[in-house]
Amino acid sequence: MASISWLLLVYRIPSEPTRWRAAVWRRLRGAGAIYLQNSVAALPETAAAERLLRGLRNEIVGEMSGQAQVLRASALDGESEIVAAFNAARDDEYEEIVDRCNDFLAEIERNTKDEHFTYGELEENDEDLNKLRGWHAKVASRDAFSASGAKATAEALEKCARALDGFAARVYEADHG
Repeated sequence: MASISWLLLVYRIPSEPTRWRAAVWRRLRGAGAIYLQNSVAALPETAAAERLLRGLRNEIVGEMSGQAQVLRASALDGESEIVAAFNAARDDEYEEIVDRCNDFLAEIERNTKDEHFTYGELEENDEDLNKLRGWHAKVASRDAFSASGAKATAEALEKCARALDGFAARVYEADHG
């Protein structure tokens, strides 16, 4: 594996108010960062990651009265463990999407069993599938190392799409007698 350039955010935030720590954690998690240790988060180097980390650093130093540095680094040793941690984080996200896909399929199955073939249900299910697809797109956009859960997630979404198509056919059939 070629050496990867990483961006690190090393920071210290006052303990109060606790919402500051939570806000930083949420922003880093939303970007797909992993923690190498407490208050040291890593992302593969991209222009978007640099903008995010520089912006977060400015917030920490300015608004939160904390300390922060953004560093560029490459691992001399242990890079495979960093990549594995990054992939594990993506796999956790992919697994959560697959779980929601299973919930979606169960809802379609319930509606079918109860013969609840209405346009309202169809629209609601269509919105739910679009949300799942959007979530998947966000996770896939930060999947820099092709985590193993990507394939199963794509397959689960395709299964949801086929189930929704089948449900839609039943709604149209019920509408036309």
